[in-house]
Amino acid sequence: MSEIGVLGAGTWGTALARTLCNAGHTITLWSISKEEVESLSTSHRHINLPNTEIPQGIRFTNSIENACKEKQYIICAVPSVYVRSTMAMASSYISDEQVIIDVAKGIEEETLLSMTEVIRDELKKCGPLNAQIVALSGPTHAEEVSQDLPTTIVAACDDIVIAEKVQELFNNTCIRVYTNTDVRGVELCGALKNVIALAAGISSGLGFGDNAKAALITRGLAEIERLGIAMGCQGQAFNGLAGIGDLIVTATSKHSRNNLCGYLLGQGYQTSDAVKQVGMVVEGINVLPAVIKLSLKYEVDMPITRAVFDVVKGNKTSSEAATMLIGREKTTELQKTIMDINFEKAVLRNTAMRGDQGMKRVITYGTFDLLHYGHINLLRRAKALGDYLIVVISTDEFNWKEKHKKCYFTYEQRKALVESIRYVDLVIPEESWNQKRTDMHEYHVDTFVMGDDWKGKFDFLKEEGVEVVYLPRTPEISSSQIKRDLYDANSIDGTSVVNHDDIDTDPR
Repeated sequence: MSEIGVLGAGTWGTALARTLCNAGHTITLWSISKEEVESLSTSHRHINLPNTEIPQGIRFTNSIENACKEKQYIICAVPSVYVRSTMAMASSYISDEQVIIDVAKGIEEETLLSMTEVIRDELKKCGPLNAQIVALSGPTHAEEVSQDLPTTIVAACDDIVIAEKVQELFNNTCIRVYTNTDVRGVELCGALKNVIALAAGISSGLGFGDNAKAALITRGLAEIERLGIAMGCQGQAFNGLAGIGDLIVTATSKHSRNNLCGYLLGQGYQTSDAVKQVGMVVEGINVLPAVIKLSLKYEVDMPITRAVFDVVKGNKTSSEAATMLIGREKTTELQKTIMDINFEKAVLRNTAMRGDQGMKRVITYGTFDLLHYGHINLLRRAKALGDYLIVVISTDEFNWKEKHKKCYFTYEQRKALVESIRYVDLVIPEESWNQKRTDMHEYHVDTFVMGDDWKGKFDFLKEEGVEVVYLPRTPEISSSQIKRDLYDANSIDGTSVVNHDDIDTDPR
């Protein structure tokens, strides 16, 4: 059993403290409010969880030192706007051996940092602290957890072993924990789903039905995913518990503060009055300015988020925002071009006509600038491993911002050149490092291929059920070397000769 400190005695902090205490762990629950500590110690009831009895074994304290020192785990359960100030108080009592579990959901407006990033930022101020930080997020209303109703959640950490430790911590409770390594994706989902829940509530407040709510949830998730991919998140978080799971429950539940606040806004309440009526922190209101800044920074279109922002700020009425969304310019759900879709269909159709139902798909990635024999030889050998070869070419923006490379040819020019090679069946863009996991599933990939200069770097894709192959590079063929040689291609004895008339071509 573990010693656990819980920072924050709100409904979620209290529900987690109760659940873990009943599982046999030793719990210290901290609140900055002396009145709250006294009330909890005396009544063993929380004002917002009136039907829940808090175990006698929980220790309540105003001392953040007592809540943090000599604890194996520290759960940060304060509202997002108080995470930095709370961790500033706690950081001097935290050691490298501890695991910090963040359950707050939000993005800091000034820095655009997620909550685990805010925590790490505060820990750094006390020196090179290496305490592990885990984001715990998912469809988890405190009202249900406090009644031991079945609940699922995601523990996300770069180190999967630490995520599994948190998973183990919740054994013998009503909470089933899954693990993930996409910390940013999980946290982004947890923060942004509150904004979409506000939109769903506004829709209900306007008298709209289930059709409109379903549309907002679906298109809201598309907005979250667009932003997440632009920020380098992996794809699986959006369709998991932290993404669609949390979004559904927050946008539809009677327990949802964001949904209720949105409903009141749709009924015509001013934002301050709606928040006052809810009576608790409405995280969707807090995170809105940061989300708008992120959408501008990463140039991602987020019309639902923008509409909610306009309603919250009083720039538009709820009816005006709804009319604006319905009347937007026509668009499509397709994420690939019609040309790519038709081409892929044709290949599949031709394969089926040949009676080959076991078509094997191979994928490879690269910049493919200054296309040369080495590239073509790799593509030829990659195609030999299967029936259908997908080539993913890094975009100009990705090359510049993430790979820090400058290409001689634009993405469209590089794409056209690669498409001209007969071994290649489909060319798509690469826009982030984390795209590879998503591509494996979206394109039903069997084999992932890269040059052996990347050996071992992409073995993690084996977790997605694909074969990973590193092919030997063609000797002495390198785009980088070609680019360097371009500057001295006509150099003779240190003198650059650029005019053919100046070159003596007579072998005598």
